[in-house]
Amino acid sequence: MNGLAKVIDDRFGGIIKDVMNENYKMFKNGASAGEIIPTIRLVSPGVKAQRYILIGLGNESDKIEDDFSAKLGKILASKINDEKKVSKVSVVLPSKFVKDEGSVYDLATNFYSTIYSDNRYRTGDNVVKFAEELKSISIVSEDISELSSANAAIENGKSLASGVLLAKDIVNAPHNVLNSESLANVARQIAEESNGLMSCTILGKKECEERGMGAYLGVARGSETEPQFIHLVYTPKNSDSDCKKVGIVGKGLLFDTGGYNIKTSMMELMKFDCGGAAAVLGAAKAIVGLAPDNVEAHFIVAACENMINEKAFVPSDILTASNGITIEVKNTDAEGRLTLADALVFADKELQCDSIIELSTLTGAVMISLGKGVCGIWTSDDNLANELNNASKLTGDKSWRMPMEKSYNAQLESKIADISNLGTPYGGAITAALFLQNFVDKKKPFAHIDIAGPVWDDNTGATGFGTKLASEWIVKQGKRKSD
Repeated sequence: MNGLAKVIDDRFGGIIKDVMNENYKMFKNGASAGEIIPTIRLVSPGVKAQRYILIGLGNESDKIEDDFSAKLGKILASKINDEKKVSKVSVVLPSKFVKDEGSVYDLATNFYSTIYSDNRYRTGDNVVKFAEELKSISIVSEDISELSSANAAIENGKSLASGVLLAKDIVNAPHNVLNSESLANVARQIAEESNGLMSCTILGKKECEERGMGAYLGVARGSETEPQFIHLVYTPKNSDSDCKKVGIVGKGLLFDTGGYNIKTSMMELMKFDCGGAAAVLGAAKAIVGLAPDNVEAHFIVAACENMINEKAFVPSDILTASNGITIEVKNTDAEGRLTLADALVFADKELQCDSIIELSTLTGAVMISLGKGVCGIWTSDDNLANELNNASKLTGDKSWRMPMEKSYNAQLESKIADISNLGTPYGGAITAALFLQNFVDKKKPFAHIDIAGPVWDDNTGATGFGTKLASEWIVKQGKRKSD
């Protein structure tokens, strides 16, 4: 034991060393990364009782695993949730951790993202209190020279976590609280709190009609609220002449009944069909705090509901998207891709974005392929695939590149329109991706990201998945300004 750990141990008469000796099997050769012992409560004269947690970091010579810092943040948060009333956390780390800003950033992001409990709809004793007094986390190390950059990394991690928590709140909110209009208000609030870095425009039904957004408006016909086409723009403080313009599009179905092809299962979970929109708006909030240079980011959500009433669209309808493509509706439960069609045309044609990514809870088929822990990525651009793969590894939002099997386009053929909105049951996640390709210039880098699996955890609810992935990708675009 050395450095600050020894100082703390000496202060309390060697009690920490005694605890380590009692757990000698754990600490004998350097505790394995992530091993933890119960909380120690120590008191010194005139000082309020303090609680200490000992967590193994592995041997000093060990390389820091890519996801260890994220795990460490979650472990700390879970322990503090157990302790409940905590207002300040100091983490004593050796120099090799403190010098690695990425590790500190990941620790803070996952720490703040895990300190979460949705008490908006609980009362009395049902309220779950998780470290509700927590105000700050700071890094402590014997290497004082590194603390400034480490604490800056903590602030960046906190900014990213704020986006994740917003995404959780959006997806967890029931539809009688969160509809397309209240989601638009969330976007307005992000812009209002951005200190001028973000602007917000909401297109209503009339503006969407003027742009010929027949695919989106076709789905929105059954909505209980007016369609709200959300467009947030992040403008960097510093940019060069070759500043990149990127589009981040999210599926914003605030509730999906399936329409007249009504769902026969999972209906109670269909508030999570706005998971793509949640990730995109969460990323917008995070980007305000991260404030990357040399990237202009456009966050786009075509928000509505897929409901059943006398105005709702029905199977066999023909809808015309804003790029002129006609679509035969074979199934009203394949509605998300219709709203995304016009959102993608907007990002591509009207905004002239250099590259576009789109996040959506688009298919159940992707969960059959990848389970509930991994999202699928479809793109024909190898560079964009590599960028998203790197962002996935850095953030822990797990992904897997999926095939763009172009022969499956035959499944989308229509006898009476340009294309149909549904293929056969086989390869459904692939045909959904192929459908979306019709609404972006084929020469432009574009990726479809299906997050239907990891956006929801059956035990804890919304995960905020996709926010970190999108945010990391945006930040890196600024660093690639000259590409």
